[in-house]
Amino acid sequence: EVQLQASGGGLVQAGGSLRLSCLASGSTFDGYAIAWFRQAPGKEREGVSCVNRRDGRAYYEDSVKGRFTISSDNAKNMVYLQMNSLEPEDTAEYYCAADEGDCTYYSPYYYRMQYFGEGTLVTVSS
Repeated sequence: EVQLQASGGGLVQAGGSLRLSCLASGSTFDGYAIAWFRQAPGKEREGVSCVNRRDGRAYYEDSVKGRFTISSDNAKNMVYLQMNSLEPEDTAEYYCAADEGDCTYYSPYYYRMQYFGEGTLVTVSS
């Protein structure tokens, strides 16, 4: 059974940084895409970033490009989201998601991936 566990959220001031972690279990995840999406209170879900396990290629939505970096440690089945220069608009519950294939199959609708776990809350104060 595939399980995804996100962690690392918290409260940070605008301009600060956080690193989110996603622990994936229940599969080798070879050939999978692993992504992050978020949902702010009262707003629609929004894709954030995705990485292909196969080739390490990373994708970012415009709202986070240049500020967030996604990375994958395949040996540990971990995916990280380094978030820098955080803005109050980044406040949301962040979820990691996974599915077979390439990030481009799902972009930017990563919340439509087959597997995702509970989120981790990021709050950015102004």
